[in-house]
Amino acid sequence: MPAAGETAGPPAALLERLTAAAGSDLRFAGLPGGSFRMGAEDALAYPADGEGPVRSARVAPFAIATTTVTTAQFAAFVKETGHRTDAEVLGTSLVFSGLLPAEVRAAAPAVLATPWWREVAGATWFQPEGPGSSVVAATDAEARSGAAIEVTDSCGPSADRAAHPVTHVSQRDALAYAEWVGARLPTETEWEYASRGGLDQQPYPWGAQREPGGEVRMSTFPGQFPDGPTGPVGTVAADAFPPNGYGLHNTTGNVWEWTVSTFGDDDPRPVLRGGSYMCHASYCRRYRTSARTAASADTSLGHTGFRLAVTTD
Repeated sequence: MPAAGETAGPPAALLERLTAAAGSDLRFAGLPGGSFRMGAEDALAYPADGEGPVRSARVAPFAIATTTVTTAQFAAFVKETGHRTDAEVLGTSLVFSGLLPAEVRAAAPAVLATPWWREVAGATWFQPEGPGSSVVAATDAEARSGAAIEVTDSCGPSADRAAHPVTHVSQRDALAYAEWVGARLPTETEWEYASRGGLDQQPYPWGAQREPGGEVRMSTFPGQFPDGPTGPVGTVAADAFPPNGYGLHNTTGNVWEWTVSTFGDDDPRPVLRGGSYMCHASYCRRYRTSARTAASADTSLGHTGFRLAVTTD
C-alpha cells in the first residue's frame, strides 16, 4: 500500500476508462488507513449536528479522489449512459440568489426559512443557474448527444466551469456515476480521515488557522452574507487551492460532498461533508474537517457535489 499522500488508486483499467470517456484523468490518493480522533468539541463545533464527542475511529486502507468530480467528467457519464439527474426529472433545483440575474431572482420562489435559496426552473448540472447559464451545451438534447464542453461566462465567477465541481447532483446521481466508473462514495469516517490530511484535531485541513498569514485557503462567502459580497461568489476549480497532507484539494469550502453514511440512528438522510462557497462565519461555519449536515438522497442544490472512493485492501 502506498504511503499517505502518494498518488494511487483503483485498477488502471478503471482510470483508463474514465480518461477515455471524459478526456481527463481522475486522480486518487492511496491512504494507509488506521485510527484517528474523529469529531470536534471546540468552540467552532455545532453540537446539535453531532460533531461530538471526539472519539477514536478506524478506517481500512482505501483510495479517495484528490478532487471532486468535475462538470466535464460528469458530462462524459451522461454522454455514455443518458443518465437523467433528479433535478432534471423534477424540473427545478435550488440556486443561491446571489448568482442569479435580477429578472430570474424576481421570478424564482424563495425558500421560506432560507430566502437566499431560490427554486429555479431548469437549473441542472449543465445549466447551474437555469436556462441561459449553460456550461456544456445550450440544450438538454445537445448535452445528451455528446456536445463538447463550452467555455461560458454564465452568472458565476469563472468562465471555465468545465473544471469546477459538478453541482445539482443528488446522492442518487452521485451513486450512479460512481457505479459507472467502478468506484463508490466514501463513508463519513473515511471522508473525515482523508480531509484531515494526517493532522490531529485541527479544524482545517491545513491546521488551526482559517487564513494563516492572511492567505485564503478555500472558497467560502466573502463579505457579509448573503447580500454584501466583497469578492467573487460561487464554485472554483476542483483543484483551485493547495492540497492537504494527503494530496486532496478543497475538502472544505467550494461544495458540500455526499457520503454513504446516514446522519443518525433516527435520521436516515445521507451525510454531507465539507461546507461550501456559501458558508460564512455569521451563520454557517461548517467549512471545517469535522462539520456535517444532511439532506435527502434525491435533493440537489447548487452548492453540492461529490468525490469518489475505492476499496484497496
